[in-house]
Amino acid sequence: MNYTIDFSRLTRFENLELIAKQVVEGFITGMHKSPLHGFSVEFAEHRPYNTGESTKFIDWKLYAKTDKLFVKRYEEETNLRCQLVIDTSSSMYYPIQEQYSLSSPNKIFFSIYAAAVLMQIFKSQRDAAGLSLFSDKLEFHSRARGGESHFKMIYRELEKVLQPIGTEIKKQSMVVEVLHHIAEQIHRRSLVVIFSDMFESNRDTEDLMLALQHLKHNKHEVILFHTYHKPFELDFGFENRLYKFIDMETGEEIKVHANHVRDFYREAAGHFFQQLVLKTGQYSIDMIPADITKDFDQIILPYLIKRQKTV
Repeated sequence: MNYTIDFSRLTRFENLELIAKQVVEGFITGMHKSPLHGFSVEFAEHRPYNTGESTKFIDWKLYAKTDKLFVKRYEEETNLRCQLVIDTSSSMYYPIQEQYSLSSPNKIFFSIYAAAVLMQIFKSQRDAAGLSLFSDKLEFHSRARGGESHFKMIYRELEKVLQPIGTEIKKQSMVVEVLHHIAEQIHRRSLVVIFSDMFESNRDTEDLMLALQHLKHNKHEVILFHTYHKPFELDFGFENRLYKFIDMETGEEIKVHANHVRDFYREAAGHFFQQLVLKTGQYSIDMIPADITKDFDQIILPYLIKRQKTV
């Protein structure tokens, strides 16, 4: 499916909510035109039009995009509680570059826009939403609620994260401790959606899984979007020359020729990724690889599938 937006022209200074809305609308249009058109992506605010009833509430804009008749619905019920959890530690600001856009994001840029896209779906499905931002501590936490003013507040908090995106930031990640803390903060059963590269120094995957299992133990459903830059962080696609690599969270530096460590790095990175897949599977946690060089289909479709199973 192809979106109708020129991502290369969009930067962090564009309206976050507006872009998210355009992305979701593009996704829906693509779904109706694809072989997956039978998949349910009609939101709670619409239902199929029945022949003979009043045409007063037909959504003609949606008809123009899908060539199908839907009637707007106005129920205010909340179907699901969703908690967005976003890692804002320094490693999430990789790769560093002069200009960021949706066609060339870093991990935090991608995660913020992906979260904004999901927010649009939450709104359309009459779901409640909350937001948690963390690095070495829980930096922001809002419980899941519905309502336009609450959603506007979350969009403002997401936009704040984008403001220092080009500055020097040294925030270490404490995924394990913070996820345990968030598990205690969410008191009602929710769908917890996490965006993180899951990088934490001196902690193995078993510790990470125990933190995720804490959420499961509290009766929450969990989707982990494992956010990464595949060309560099998995494939180690650096040229055959000398580099100075800098740890974005500690500032530690090392000079090394890329070819001298390429095989070792790929093996270690591959093992880390495989362990995440294996362990999350054992704990019945949905772990979705989120390669930031790809589009938002990889975020929207798994979420919609998970939501249908959860509601």
